[in-house]
Amino acid sequence: MIVIGYRDDLDRALRRRGLDPFYIVQQPTSSLSGLDCVRVADIENAQEILRAVLFARLHDAVGVLTVHEMGVFGAAFLRQQLNLPGNTDTRTVPYFRDKYLQKSRLPADIARARCRYVSRDTAFGDLVDDLGDTFVVKPATGAGSLRTSVVRSPEEFGRALEPFPGDSDVAVVAESFNAGPEVYVDGIWENGDLRWSSMTRYHDSPLRAAHGGVLAAHILDERRHEGLFSQAETLTRRVLGHLDAPACVFHLEAFVQESGLAFGECAIRLPGALSPQINQLTFGVDLFDVEIDLALGKGVTHTLGDRTPDRFHGYLLLRRPKRGRLTQEDFERSFLFDEIEYSSAPDTPLGPYGKVGHAIVSDHDELKLRQTIEEIVQFNEGG
Repeated sequence: MIVIGYRDDLDRALRRRGLDPFYIVQQPTSSLSGLDCVRVADIENAQEILRAVLFARLHDAVGVLTVHEMGVFGAAFLRQQLNLPGNTDTRTVPYFRDKYLQKSRLPADIARARCRYVSRDTAFGDLVDDLGDTFVVKPATGAGSLRTSVVRSPEEFGRALEPFPGDSDVAVVAESFNAGPEVYVDGIWENGDLRWSSMTRYHDSPLRAAHGGVLAAHILDERRHEGLFSQAETLTRRVLGHLDAPACVFHLEAFVQESGLAFGECAIRLPGALSPQINQLTFGVDLFDVEIDLALGKGVTHTLGDRTPDRFHGYLLLRRPKRGRLTQEDFERSFLFDEIEYSSAPDTPLGPYGKVGHAIVSDHDELKLRQTIEEIVQFNEGG
């Protein structure tokens, strides 16, 4: 199996299926030691990815998949060129990568942020007129809130553009700001319909986590949020239907507002962080296995469980505290975890969102689970 990018949990899932992964990576890590892989300078460069695969002479490849947002187009392109199963529609993929293209293609009655391309030539005053006094600047095809800034002044707008070299007119977007709580839907889409989904709430926005907060989320209880689940299912069907989504595992983000859910964005790939794990623990649905099935052209063969489970799970990407020092034993003395790994070594490399460890917690009561997560976040940030 050709895999664009690397994550250890997907690697384990592939090997359980008897598949040998061949990795295409942009930034090799120690985790790849001893594994079959090839490096590329730009993991979004489809020509370079194809050249890397041709160089490797992989005559027995059975499929292609990717572990992250930046590999979705390349995966579809490789399937197309190598005559492998799965989604090969490279024209549709940009509508699940580019935030402007995605939002502009949806019907006008789907609530969402106003969005436009920007460059160094864009006047700050024009953006205020279009988007309001506060807006967000981000990569058009970004992920994980990287290089994303909230802008309130011409000076902040200038600083927000600094991470984007070059003069492209389609590299950066600005969107009207939405301060509502953020939820996301992870699910399975096949044959133009929603096969299965769950809904998860962020403890705080990924944008705050990207600027020093703890990224944490927990699965919601449909019995407590019946109206919200109904809105989410309707929104999901309309968005994926209008964007002509292929058979996929998807990740859709939305904002909770008084008027209902406002669409954020949607990706046709595995959810990030520990979302696959907490979905499997809560519902018994293995999204890694579903993704592998789709890459093999088998369709969804996995048994899809009940969405009203007995116990709910959440995760935290643990950071170094803002002051003092914490150890895994400190966490374990203060809280009960389903799973925890935490490194207090000063030379531990930082993962996404400043991660030096992770934790999974659970409870029969979703509200108690949310309270526990909030307490762990405060403990982690405060030291």
